[in-house]
Amino acid sequence: MSRTKKKMSAIEAFIALPDEEKERQWREFDKEFIADTFRPLTAAQRALWEKAKRRPGRPRTGEGSQVVSLSVERALLEKADAYARAKGISRSQLVAEALRAMMAPRRGGRRKSA
Repeated sequence: MSRTKKKMSAIEAFIALPDEEKERQWREFDKEFIADTFRPLTAAQRALWEKAKRRPGRPRTGEGSQVVSLSVERALLEKADAYARAKGISRSQLVAEALRAMMAPRRGGRRKSA
């Protein structure tokens, strides 16, 4: 089985160039007033630029999320983390599911208070 070569980074690709090509590229970017040669972005380039500008992060679910700080007994937290790992979900997902289950209306009567 042959292994595929790792793609070179832009820096590695530049270093691998012959000296004459490095010099040619350097001269191109060393010109004064290079910005005068720029042109407006095309529609496709503008779309890529707008996509790149977006703030990275998790996709929004529901109305977004809110970070909360709360205290949980260590042993209970360890059990909860183990349970979440076994189910293949995150701690946040486990807590959200538990909250939904606790607040869901129950059939057959009133809920007991704690």
